Amino acid sequence: MSAASPLPEPITADPPGSVPNPLLTQSWLDLAFVHWAVSPEDVAPLLPAGAVPDTLDGATYVGLVAFRMHRVGWFRLPGVPYLGSFPETNVRLYSVDEHGRRGVVFRSLDASRLVPVVMARTGFRLPYLWSRMTVRTDGDVVTYTSSRRWPGPRGAHSRIAVRVGERVEEATELEHFLTARWGMHNTFLGRLTYLPNVHPRWPLHRATLLRCEQDLVAAAGLPGDLGEPASVLYSPGVPVRFSRPARPAGISTP
Repeated sequence: MSAASPLPEPITADPPGSVPNPLLTQSWLDLAFVHWAVSPEDVAPLLPAGAVPDTLDGATYVGLVAFRMHRVGWFRLPGVPYLGSFPETNVRLYSVDEHGRRGVVFRSLDASRLVPVVMARTGFRLPYLWSRMTVRTDGDVVTYTSSRRWPGPRGAHSRIAVRVGERVEEATELEHFLTARWGMHNTFLGRLTYLPNVHPRWPLHRATLLRCEQDLVAAAGLPGDLGEPASVLYSPGVPVRFSRPARPAGISTP
């Protein structure tokens, strides 16, 4: 951030606004959040022009987030039951723009439905990828698998298993930082775009990482060996509403 830039907006557990006329609606269910601390210098080149790494106590984070997308819908129309419901695993970074808006930047989004993948890549310029995926629950253990089909690198994969623990009654500053994100940054038509979202406060559980075999983080351009995670969380999920994109003025890519 430059000296003239405003301070980042505060992290709030509840959304800062509302979306009465949503562009998109969907639910995110059975989420596993696995996060590693990384140096801001390592992720800065991977962010779109106009965004810089968002940090907490000098560190930023890379997240591997696996879940079930449920009934994606447009505007106020009912969500689509088949094409709009599928497993997804994303690799994401944490960003802030010159307006102080905190968000996430997706380096990859693996999903198991080809039609939504093509629509998201062509319509929103998001890095969706078509993969074979499963989400299975056995008691308090949830297992997520992913193997990439298209466009590649073909075979990039993940297998994550978490044991769901106690409900988080009072989230830490780091847990809020990693989960309470009310928008995403992306480059669209050569300009930095911010897509706001709202949802209820996350119902979070602490979780134990039983298995994490993956090369999605390395395929996304980050160091392959990140060591032990700084945070592992689970959530049964939330309904989500996205508003129309907002473009910060005066920011463009080379």
